[in-house]
Amino acid sequence: MLAHMKMRTIGETTEISITIPSKEAPKLGQALTGFMTLAGHEVRRLNEDGGELFSSAEIFFDAHPGSRLYGLRVREGLTQKDMAVKLGVRQHHISEMEKGKRVIGLEMAKRISSMFDVSYKAFI
Repeated sequence: MLAHMKMRTIGETTEISITIPSKEAPKLGQALTGFMTLAGHEVRRLNEDGGELFSSAEIFFDAHPGSRLYGLRVREGLTQKDMAVKLGVRQHHISEMEKGKRVIGLEMAKRISSMFDVSYKAFI
């Protein structure tokens, strides 16, 4: 395996860039994350533009599964009635789930997740 490494220092920080074969990236990334964590550093992944990636829990720390349901429904331009028809439930059930008054069970979470092509874990 041939790897290339570049270092660039700007002020108080140094950027280290490593180029390796793609198949080795997950393993090396995990090892580097573990090493940096042991050294007392918080490791953040960046997107292709260099911006930090955040989990939905970090952004919507007080969000309940119903608010995620609401966000996806609005993103797709669906009314509660449209969504209820697609899921085979009553419209007020959608309303209650979005408000957190009705628990989204495992089976319903799986049905919703397939509808929006997201993980069912977002709703339980």
